[in-house]
Amino acid sequence: MTTERRTFLKNAASLSAAYTLPALGLAQTAPAQRQFNPQPGAWRTFEVTTRVDIQQAEGVTHVWLPVPSVDSDWQRSLDSSYASNGSTRMGSDAVYGARLLHVTFAPGEKNPWVELSTRIQTNNRAVDWSVKTPAPEAASTLQFWTRPTALLPTDGIVRKTALEATRGAKTDVEKARAIYDWVVANTWREPKVRGCGEGDIKTMLETGNLGGKCADLNAVFVGLCRAVGLPARDVYGLRLVPSAFGYKELSGNPASLKGAQHCRAEVYLKDHGWVAMDPADVAKVMRLETAQWIKNTSDPVVAPVNQALFGGWEGNWLAWNMAHDVALPGAQGPRLGFLMYPVAETADERLDSYSPDAFKYQITAREIKA
Repeated sequence: MTTERRTFLKNAASLSAAYTLPALGLAQTAPAQRQFNPQPGAWRTFEVTTRVDIQQAEGVTHVWLPVPSVDSDWQRSLDSSYASNGSTRMGSDAVYGARLLHVTFAPGEKNPWVELSTRIQTNNRAVDWSVKTPAPEAASTLQFWTRPTALLPTDGIVRKTALEATRGAKTDVEKARAIYDWVVANTWREPKVRGCGEGDIKTMLETGNLGGKCADLNAVFVGLCRAVGLPARDVYGLRLVPSAFGYKELSGNPASLKGAQHCRAEVYLKDHGWVAMDPADVAKVMRLETAQWIKNTSDPVVAPVNQALFGGWEGNWLAWNMAHDVALPGAQGPRLGFLMYPVAETADERLDSYSPDAFKYQITAREIKA
Protein backbone atom coordinates (compact mmCIF):
# COMPACT_ATOMS: atom_id res chain seq x y z
CA MET A 1 0.00 0.00 0.00
CA THR A 2 1.40 3.39 -0.99
CA THR A 3 1.98 6.26 1.43
CA GLU A 4 -0.61 8.27 -0.52
CA ARG A 5 -3.19 5.51 -0.08
CA ARG A 6 -2.46 5.14 3.67
CA THR A 7 -2.90 8.89 4.11
CA PHE A 8 -6.19 8.79 2.23
CA LEU A 9 -7.60 5.98 4.35
CA LYS A 10 -6.45 7.63 7.58
CA ASN A 11 -7.97 10.97 6.66
CA ALA A 12 -11.22 9.48 5.40
CA ALA A 13 -11.69 7.26 8.46
CA SER A 14 -11.04 10.09 10.89
CA LEU A 15 -13.35 12.48 9.09
CA SER A 16 -16.30 10.15 8.56
CA ALA A 17 -17.59 10.80 12.06
CA ALA A 18 -17.77 14.52 11.30
CA TYR A 19 -21.07 14.14 9.53
CA THR A 20 -23.06 13.75 12.70
CA LEU A 21 -22.71 17.56 12.88
CA PRO A 22 -25.76 19.62 11.94
CA ALA A 23 -25.81 20.97 8.42
CA LEU A 24 -25.84 24.51 9.81
CA GLY A 25 -22.51 23.93 11.54
CA LEU A 26 -21.00 22.64 8.31
CA ALA A 27 -22.18 25.76 6.46
CA GLN A 28 -20.57 28.02 9.08
CA THR A 29 -17.21 26.28 8.88
CA ALA A 30 -17.17 25.86 5.11
CA PRO A 31 -18.69 28.95 3.49
CA ALA A 32 -17.65 27.80 0.00
CA GLN A 33 -19.46 24.49 0.38
CA ARG A 34 -21.59 23.48 -2.58
CA GLN A 35 -25.24 22.52 -2.20
CA PHE A 36 -26.56 18.99 -2.53
CA ASN A 37 -29.79 18.50 -0.65
CA PRO A 38 -32.45 16.63 -2.62
CA GLN A 39 -35.86 16.68 -0.92
CA PRO A 40 -39.12 14.98 -1.93
CA GLY A 41 -41.34 17.29 -3.94
CA ALA A 42 -43.05 17.36 -7.31
CA TRP A 43 -42.98 14.18 -9.36
CA ARG A 44 -41.10 14.23 -12.67
CA THR A 45 -42.16 12.18 -15.68
CA PHE A 46 -39.69 10.69 -18.16
CA GLU A 47 -39.88 8.60 -21.31
CA VAL A 48 -36.82 6.39 -21.77
CA THR A 49 -36.11 4.75 -25.12
CA THR A 50 -33.65 1.93 -25.83
CA ARG A 51 -32.80 1.10 -29.44
CA VAL A 52 -30.81 -2.05 -30.29
CA ASP A 53 -29.39 -2.91 -33.73
CA ILE A 54 -27.42 -6.17 -33.71
CA GLN A 55 -24.40 -5.80 -35.99
CA GLN A 56 -23.32 -9.42 -36.48
CA ALA A 57 -26.27 -11.75 -36.07
CA GLU A 58 -25.48 -15.46 -36.35
CA GLY A 59 -28.16 -18.13 -36.14
CA VAL A 60 -30.94 -17.58 -33.61
CA THR A 61 -30.29 -14.26 -31.87
CA HIS A 62 -31.80 -13.06 -28.59
CA VAL A 63 -32.04 -9.64 -26.95
CA TRP A 64 -33.15 -8.95 -23.38
CA LEU A 65 -33.91 -5.41 -22.21
CA PRO A 66 -34.65 -4.36 -18.62
CA VAL A 67 -38.03 -2.73 -18.04
CA PRO A 68 -38.74 -0.66 -14.90
CA SER A 69 -40.36 -2.88 -12.27
CA VAL A 70 -40.15 -0.71 -9.15
CA ASP A 71 -43.23 0.99 -7.71
CA SER A 72 -42.71 2.88 -4.47
CA ASP A 73 -42.99 6.27 -2.81
CA TRP A 74 -40.09 7.46 -4.99
CA GLN A 75 -40.81 5.81 -8.37
CA ARG A 76 -43.87 4.91 -10.41
CA SER A 77 -43.27 2.49 -13.28
CA LEU A 78 -45.83 3.27 -15.94
CA ASP A 79 -46.55 1.92 -19.43
CA SER A 80 -44.15 0.52 -22.03
CA SER A 81 -44.36 0.08 -25.79
CA TYR A 82 -42.05 -1.66 -28.23
CA ALA A 83 -41.49 -2.54 -31.87
CA SER A 84 -39.14 -5.01 -33.55
CA ASN A 85 -38.58 -7.24 -36.56
CA GLY A 86 -38.26 -10.18 -34.16
CA SER A 87 -40.63 -12.12 -31.94
CA THR A 88 -41.29 -10.16 -28.72
CA ARG A 89 -42.39 -11.26 -25.28
CA MET A 90 -42.69 -9.27 -22.06
CA GLY A 91 -41.73 -11.33 -19.03
CA SER A 92 -40.18 -11.18 -15.60
CA ASP A 93 -37.60 -12.85 -13.39
CA ALA A 94 -39.28 -15.53 -11.28
CA VAL A 95 -37.42 -14.70 -8.05
CA TYR A 96 -37.29 -10.89 -7.93
CA GLY A 97 -40.03 -9.92 -10.36
CA ALA A 98 -37.62 -7.95 -12.53
CA ARG A 99 -39.46 -7.15 -15.74
CA LEU A 100 -37.76 -7.57 -19.11
CA LEU A 101 -38.50 -7.58 -22.82
CA HIS A 102 -37.24 -10.74 -24.56
CA VAL A 103 -36.87 -10.61 -28.34
CA THR A 104 -35.98 -13.61 -30.51
CA PHE A 105 -34.72 -13.22 -34.09
CA ALA A 106 -34.90 -16.09 -36.55
CA PRO A 107 -31.78 -17.36 -38.36
CA GLY A 108 -31.21 -15.40 -41.52
CA GLU A 109 -32.45 -12.09 -40.09
CA LYS A 110 -29.53 -9.88 -41.11
CA ASN A 111 -30.55 -6.67 -39.36
CA PRO A 112 -32.20 -7.50 -36.05
CA TRP A 113 -33.56 -4.45 -34.25
CA VAL A 114 -35.82 -3.60 -31.34
CA GLU A 115 -36.94 -0.33 -29.82
CA LEU A 116 -38.43 -0.12 -26.34
CA SER A 117 -39.98 3.00 -24.83
CA THR A 118 -41.12 3.16 -21.24
CA ARG A 119 -42.47 5.91 -18.99
CA ILE A 120 -41.72 6.43 -15.33
CA GLN A 121 -42.21 9.06 -12.67
CA THR A 122 -39.50 9.80 -10.13
CA ASN A 123 -39.07 11.76 -6.93
CA ASN A 124 -36.21 12.78 -4.67
CA ARG A 125 -35.65 10.91 -1.42
CA ALA A 126 -34.54 12.16 1.99
CA VAL A 127 -35.17 10.52 5.36
CA ASP A 128 -35.97 12.70 8.38
CA TRP A 129 -33.82 11.08 11.05
CA SER A 130 -35.56 13.06 13.80
CA VAL A 131 -38.92 11.41 13.13
CA LYS A 132 -39.71 7.73 13.59
CA THR A 133 -41.92 6.53 10.76
CA PRO A 134 -41.96 2.73 10.97
CA ALA A 135 -42.87 0.91 7.79
CA PRO A 136 -43.42 -2.70 8.89
CA GLU A 137 -42.34 -5.44 6.50
CA ALA A 138 -43.17 -9.14 6.72
CA ALA A 139 -40.51 -11.19 8.46
CA SER A 140 -40.16 -13.35 5.33
CA THR A 141 -39.47 -10.25 3.21
CA LEU A 142 -36.78 -9.00 5.57
CA GLN A 143 -35.21 -12.44 5.70
CA PHE A 144 -35.16 -12.56 1.89
CA TRP A 145 -33.11 -9.34 1.80
CA THR A 146 -30.52 -10.71 4.22
CA ARG A 147 -29.77 -13.90 2.29
CA PRO A 148 -26.51 -14.42 0.40
CA THR A 149 -26.27 -14.43 -3.39
CA ALA A 150 -23.54 -15.66 -5.73
CA LEU A 151 -21.69 -12.32 -5.56
CA LEU A 152 -22.86 -11.29 -2.07
CA PRO A 153 -21.80 -13.97 0.42
CA THR A 154 -22.49 -13.13 4.04
CA ASP A 155 -19.97 -15.42 5.75
CA GLY A 156 -16.17 -15.62 5.86
CA ILE A 157 -14.30 -12.42 5.17
CA VAL A 158 -17.53 -10.53 4.47
CA ARG A 159 -18.92 -11.20 7.94
CA LYS A 160 -15.51 -10.63 9.55
CA THR A 161 -15.24 -7.23 7.85
CA ALA A 162 -18.82 -6.31 8.75
CA LEU A 163 -18.28 -7.15 12.42
CA GLU A 164 -15.12 -5.06 12.50
CA ALA A 165 -16.83 -2.13 10.77
CA THR A 166 -19.77 -2.16 13.19
CA ARG A 167 -17.84 -2.76 16.42
CA GLY A 168 -19.52 -0.72 19.16
CA ALA A 169 -22.63 0.05 17.11
CA LYS A 170 -25.82 -0.91 18.95
CA THR A 171 -28.83 0.14 16.88
CA ASP A 172 -29.61 -0.64 13.26
CA VAL A 173 -29.09 3.04 12.36
CA GLU A 174 -25.67 3.04 14.04
CA LYS A 175 -24.70 -0.14 12.19
CA ALA A 176 -25.82 1.25 8.82
CA ARG A 177 -23.93 4.48 9.50
CA ALA A 178 -20.79 2.59 10.48
CA ILE A 179 -20.91 0.48 7.33
CA TYR A 180 -21.59 3.50 5.10
CA ASP A 181 -18.63 5.32 6.66
CA TRP A 182 -16.45 2.22 6.30
CA VAL A 183 -17.25 1.96 2.59
CA VAL A 184 -16.56 5.66 2.01
CA ALA A 185 -13.28 5.46 3.94
CA ASN A 186 -11.93 2.19 2.55
CA THR A 187 -13.15 1.88 -1.03
CA TRP A 188 -12.50 4.16 -3.96
CA ARG A 189 -13.75 4.88 -7.45
CA GLU A 190 -11.57 3.18 -10.07
CA PRO A 191 -12.25 4.69 -13.51
CA LYS A 192 -10.49 1.83 -15.33
CA VAL A 193 -13.13 -0.70 -14.26
CA ARG A 194 -15.43 -1.51 -17.17
CA GLY A 195 -19.10 -0.65 -17.02
CA CYS A 196 -20.39 -0.49 -13.46
CA GLY A 197 -18.15 -3.31 -12.25
CA GLU A 198 -19.13 -6.86 -11.34
CA GLY A 199 -19.95 -6.68 -7.62
CA ASP A 200 -17.75 -9.62 -6.56
CA ILE A 201 -17.29 -8.43 -2.97
CA LYS A 202 -15.57 -11.57 -1.64
CA THR A 203 -12.74 -11.19 -4.15
CA MET A 204 -12.47 -7.48 -3.45
CA LEU A 205 -12.12 -8.04 0.30
CA GLU A 206 -9.77 -11.01 -0.03
CA THR A 207 -7.40 -9.22 -2.40
CA GLY A 208 -7.65 -5.85 -0.64
CA ASN A 209 -8.35 -4.25 -4.03
CA LEU A 210 -11.33 -2.14 -3.00
CA GLY A 211 -11.38 0.05 -6.08
CA GLY A 212 -14.37 -0.25 -8.36
CA LYS A 213 -17.54 1.37 -9.60
CA CYS A 214 -21.11 1.56 -8.33
CA ALA A 215 -22.02 -2.12 -8.70
CA ASP A 216 -18.87 -2.95 -6.73
CA LEU A 217 -18.91 -0.32 -4.00
CA ASN A 218 -22.61 -0.33 -3.24
CA ALA A 219 -22.51 -4.13 -3.31
CA VAL A 220 -19.90 -3.97 -0.54
CA PHE A 221 -22.33 -1.84 1.47
CA VAL A 222 -25.21 -4.26 0.86
CA GLY A 223 -23.14 -7.36 1.59
CA LEU A 224 -21.75 -5.97 4.85
CA CYS A 225 -25.23 -4.95 5.95
CA ARG A 226 -26.64 -8.39 5.26
CA ALA A 227 -23.73 -10.03 7.06
CA VAL A 228 -24.75 -8.33 10.34
CA GLY A 229 -28.46 -8.95 9.85
CA LEU A 230 -29.53 -5.65 8.26
CA PRO A 231 -31.87 -6.21 5.30
CA ALA A 232 -30.32 -4.43 2.32
CA ARG A 233 -30.51 -4.51 -1.46
CA ASP A 234 -28.90 -3.12 -4.57
CA VAL A 235 -31.14 -1.07 -6.87
CA TYR A 236 -30.05 -1.14 -10.50
CA GLY A 237 -30.88 1.76 -12.76
CA LEU A 238 -29.94 4.61 -15.06
CA ARG A 239 -29.17 8.32 -14.65
CA LEU A 240 -31.49 10.33 -16.87
CA VAL A 241 -30.78 14.06 -16.73
CA PRO A 242 -28.34 16.54 -15.16
CA SER A 243 -28.26 16.98 -11.40
CA ALA A 244 -30.25 19.98 -10.18
CA PHE A 245 -27.28 20.78 -7.92
CA GLY A 246 -24.68 21.14 -10.65
CA TYR A 247 -22.69 17.95 -9.98
CA LYS A 248 -21.50 16.76 -13.38
CA GLU A 249 -20.62 13.27 -12.11
CA LEU A 250 -24.12 12.81 -10.65
CA SER A 251 -25.76 13.69 -13.97
CA GLY A 252 -27.01 11.98 -17.09
CA ASN A 253 -27.02 13.30 -20.64
CA PRO A 254 -30.54 12.51 -21.90
CA ALA A 255 -29.40 12.58 -25.53
CA SER A 256 -27.07 9.62 -24.92
CA LEU A 257 -27.40 7.39 -21.87
CA LYS A 258 -25.54 4.31 -23.09
CA GLY A 259 -22.94 4.74 -20.32
CA ALA A 260 -25.27 6.18 -17.66
CA GLN A 261 -26.11 2.97 -15.79
CA HIS A 262 -25.89 3.41 -12.03
CA CYS A 263 -26.50 1.10 -9.08
CA ARG A 264 -27.78 2.47 -5.77
CA ALA A 265 -28.63 0.77 -2.46
CA GLU A 266 -31.28 0.59 0.23
CA VAL A 267 -31.21 -0.63 3.83
CA TYR A 268 -34.21 -1.44 5.99
CA LEU A 269 -34.26 0.32 9.38
CA LYS A 270 -37.10 -0.50 11.76
CA ASP A 271 -37.97 3.11 12.61
CA HIS A 272 -37.65 4.44 9.06
CA GLY A 273 -38.46 1.64 6.60
CA TRP A 274 -36.40 1.30 3.43
CA VAL A 275 -33.81 4.07 3.38
CA ALA A 276 -31.79 5.30 0.39
CA MET A 277 -27.99 4.91 0.41
CA ASP A 278 -25.27 5.60 -2.14
CA PRO A 279 -21.69 5.55 -0.81
CA ALA A 280 -20.47 4.75 -4.34
CA ASP A 281 -21.51 8.21 -5.54
CA VAL A 282 -19.52 9.78 -2.71
CA ALA A 283 -16.48 7.96 -4.08
CA LYS A 284 -17.31 9.11 -7.61
CA VAL A 285 -17.47 12.77 -6.56
CA MET A 286 -14.20 12.42 -4.64
CA ARG A 287 -12.38 10.92 -7.62
CA LEU A 288 -13.89 12.65 -10.65
CA GLU A 289 -15.88 15.80 -9.84
CA THR A 290 -12.76 17.99 -9.84
CA ALA A 291 -9.45 17.79 -11.67
CA GLN A 292 -7.77 16.52 -8.51
CA TRP A 293 -8.70 13.38 -6.56
CA ILE A 294 -10.27 14.70 -3.34
CA LYS A 295 -9.10 12.55 -0.46
CA ASN A 296 -11.14 13.64 2.52
CA THR A 297 -14.84 13.97 3.07
CA SER A 298 -14.69 17.39 4.72
CA ASP A 299 -13.88 18.99 1.37
CA PRO A 300 -16.66 21.49 0.49
CA VAL A 301 -17.35 19.67 -2.78
CA VAL A 302 -17.74 16.27 -1.09
CA ALA A 303 -19.24 17.10 2.29
CA PRO A 304 -22.85 17.81 1.20
CA VAL A 305 -22.91 14.70 -1.00
CA ASN A 306 -21.54 12.49 1.76
CA GLN A 307 -24.17 13.83 4.14
CA ALA A 308 -27.16 13.64 1.79
CA LEU A 309 -26.48 10.19 0.31
CA PHE A 310 -26.75 8.61 3.75
CA GLY A 311 -30.53 8.54 3.68
CA GLY A 312 -31.35 10.13 0.35
CA TRP A 313 -30.75 10.46 -3.36
CA GLU A 314 -31.74 12.69 -6.26
CA GLY A 315 -34.65 11.67 -8.48
CA ASN A 316 -32.86 12.27 -11.80
CA TRP A 317 -32.50 8.48 -12.05
CA LEU A 318 -34.73 5.50 -12.78
CA ALA A 319 -34.63 2.10 -11.10
CA TRP A 320 -34.93 -0.96 -13.30
CA ASN A 321 -35.02 -3.63 -10.60
CA MET A 322 -33.36 -5.14 -7.51
CA ALA A 323 -32.53 -8.55 -8.98
CA HIS A 324 -29.44 -10.73 -8.50
CA ASP A 325 -28.40 -14.01 -10.15
CA VAL A 326 -30.78 -13.42 -13.06
CA ALA A 327 -31.57 -16.38 -15.33
CA LEU A 328 -32.54 -14.93 -18.72
CA PRO A 329 -35.29 -16.90 -20.49
CA GLY A 330 -33.89 -18.79 -23.47
CA ALA A 331 -30.28 -17.84 -22.74
CA GLN A 332 -27.33 -20.16 -23.41
CA GLY A 333 -24.90 -18.11 -21.35
CA PRO A 334 -24.61 -17.98 -17.56
CA ARG A 335 -26.82 -16.17 -15.11
CA LEU A 336 -26.28 -12.44 -14.74
CA GLY A 337 -25.09 -10.96 -11.47
CA PHE A 338 -27.59 -8.17 -12.19
CA LEU A 339 -29.79 -6.89 -15.04
CA MET A 340 -28.94 -3.24 -15.69
CA TYR A 341 -27.72 -3.26 -19.33
CA PRO A 342 -29.14 -4.51 -22.62
CA VAL A 343 -28.08 -8.14 -23.12
CA ALA A 344 -27.82 -10.09 -26.39
CA GLU A 345 -26.70 -13.52 -27.59
CA THR A 346 -26.09 -14.85 -31.07
CA ALA A 347 -25.71 -18.55 -31.82
CA ASP A 348 -21.96 -18.09 -31.21
CA GLU A 349 -21.62 -15.83 -28.19
CA ARG A 350 -23.05 -13.43 -25.65
CA LEU A 351 -22.31 -9.90 -26.81
CA ASP A 352 -20.43 -7.42 -24.64
CA SER A 353 -23.01 -5.22 -22.90
CA TYR A 354 -20.24 -2.83 -21.86
CA SER A 355 -19.47 -2.00 -25.52
CA PRO A 356 -22.61 -0.27 -26.76
CA ASP A 357 -21.03 0.93 -30.01
CA ALA A 358 -20.13 -2.61 -31.05
CA PHE A 359 -23.26 -4.26 -29.63
CA LYS A 360 -24.92 -1.86 -30.78
CA TYR A 361 -27.42 0.09 -28.68
CA GLN A 362 -28.43 3.61 -27.74
CA ILE A 363 -30.52 4.86 -24.79
CA THR A 364 -32.14 8.29 -24.63
CA ALA A 365 -34.58 10.05 -22.31
CA ARG A 366 -36.92 13.00 -22.49
CA GLU A 367 -38.75 14.70 -19.67
CA ILE A 368 -42.49 15.07 -20.17
CA LYS A 369 -43.72 18.36 -18.75
CA ALA A 370 -47.26 18.66 -17.44
